[in-house]
Amino acid sequence: MKKLSSDELRKMYLDFFKSKGHAVIPSSSIVPENDPTVLFTTAGMHPLVPYLLGAAHPEGKRLADVQKCIRTGDIDNVGDASHLTFFEMLGNWSLGDYFKKEAIDFSFEFLTSEKYLNIPLDRLAFTVFEGDENVPKDLESYECWKSHGVSEKNIFFLGKKHNWWGPAGQTGPCGPDTEMFIITDKEPCGPDCSPACSCGRYLEIWNDVFMQYNKAADGKFLPLSQKNVDTGMGLERTICVLQGVNSVYETDLFTPIIKKIEELSGKKYGEGKEVTRAIRIIADHLRTATFILGDVRPITPSNVDQGYVLRRLIRRAVRFGMRIGLPTGALFKIADVIINKYKEVYPELSEKREFIMNELNLEENRFQITIKQGLKEFNKMLVNLKNETSSKIDGASAFKLYDTFGFPIEITQELAQENGLTVDIDGFNAAFHEHQLKSHAGADKKFKGGLADSSEQTSMLHTATHLLLASLKKVLGFEVEQRGSNITAERLRFDFTCPRKLEKEELNKIEQLVNEAIAADIKIDCSEMPVDEAKKSGATGIFDSRYGNIVKVYTIGDISKEICGGPHANSTGELKSFKIVKEESSSAGVRRIKATIGQ
Repeated sequence: MKKLSSDELRKMYLDFFKSKGHAVIPSSSIVPENDPTVLFTTAGMHPLVPYLLGAAHPEGKRLADVQKCIRTGDIDNVGDASHLTFFEMLGNWSLGDYFKKEAIDFSFEFLTSEKYLNIPLDRLAFTVFEGDENVPKDLESYECWKSHGVSEKNIFFLGKKHNWWGPAGQTGPCGPDTEMFIITDKEPCGPDCSPACSCGRYLEIWNDVFMQYNKAADGKFLPLSQKNVDTGMGLERTICVLQGVNSVYETDLFTPIIKKIEELSGKKYGEGKEVTRAIRIIADHLRTATFILGDVRPITPSNVDQGYVLRRLIRRAVRFGMRIGLPTGALFKIADVIINKYKEVYPELSEKREFIMNELNLEENRFQITIKQGLKEFNKMLVNLKNETSSKIDGASAFKLYDTFGFPIEITQELAQENGLTVDIDGFNAAFHEHQLKSHAGADKKFKGGLADSSEQTSMLHTATHLLLASLKKVLGFEVEQRGSNITAERLRFDFTCPRKLEKEELNKIEQLVNEAIAADIKIDCSEMPVDEAKKSGATGIFDSRYGNIVKVYTIGDISKEICGGPHANSTGELKSFKIVKEESSSAGVRRIKATIGQ
């Protein structure tokens, strides 16, 4: 197989699908707009949901991209050979155009052709859906792989746990998938060894999802009128295979980052299990933090939502940095290496270099204060224990230090030992596990429902956010920018830049302006145009990474003109009325408004 660099793989993938008639679209923001189901973009399909549901994409029916993604559900597993919080997903899409045969033909050619990855056929295995009482066996995919000379012994039929996609909720688009695996050098774990095992013999590198059904409320699976293909190939995992290394941290994506950590800490990657784990965590967490801070819709550290995830990543990097001797102020030096590594692919990182550096330094300094606060709390605890003649810190107290004060359990243990005490680690783990259960699905999963359902009420609330932003600019000034939104069928939540709490009179005026626009019953126009034309027309929005070269511009009279993916109401009058329910702080320099319509 070909030994490629990460830059070469990205380019080869996009060039291949461009030659197959796909429009290459840029990565969307890693902070989803108008989708309350997740805090971050977690998969390549996430930004394309409206188009997978039937909306026309401005670039056509065949698309290809490299999407920035973040998943933090397994954050505590980062440090092993494969887990990451940030990753890039290579994807190709058919929106009601080609289906199973063409998708499998494309995948097979890219994997095995001498011109592309040149992976030997006997090193590949494939899985297809085995069928159940609701959906038949996917013999079409099976026959497609066989037609390319794949041996029957390397095609496995698996159930819904392994070869079925969606829907996100109880109802919606879904379908079988076929997955592609590298067969590693590890021996089979037994006679029934298959890609369903976790023995390490089979390593998944690509997944073709065939959305051909709609799961109805009664549980029936009905054929979709628009059948889609949604694929995903993880860049980090694939490049690990192509470069012949044992860990993603040993690929060209991480080697310059790790080299800088070694230089600053004096420790060497591979010199010991704990040192290697710490270096991996620092490299991963700072890479993710750099991309969050450098995004076109940047987030700053806070105690809620995306900001909380960012804060946890930075502080975890600091904590493990302390364990290997990273000096104070090392974070921005490592981030500088990350920016230089990715700046050609993601130029927004260079553009926001100063902002990234400043935020990392600020958060590192805040954490130093946190450590001091944790020490004060520990000393109080120590006095109480001596009064109670106890020699053990209970698990709940240890977890309070960790959760409330951000105090690492390792430091608690070290201090306890110095004072002749022990820590109830089992109790700590039980409290930690309970905390995880309460916030299951990690920090990724947050709400149910959202804009992706394209319901009438949600679409109207989406339109209300456009009117709200226009009114905010009129009352507070045109420097106001959107920082995020969260829309369910019941209400909208809108974050915007503002350094202070809004006065009651200002909120009344904003509400009045939105209601005046609703009362005027203005028709909402949608037009498609190139990015440059949209800019010249006065449309506002983030032009450089979300919608591609052709964008949709939604115009609401002379009130609002924004690029957006939709959906929207047909006219403002459909909203009936607008009511601000609450105004509050979201994070430093960002305020939040919650509102309803139609009351």
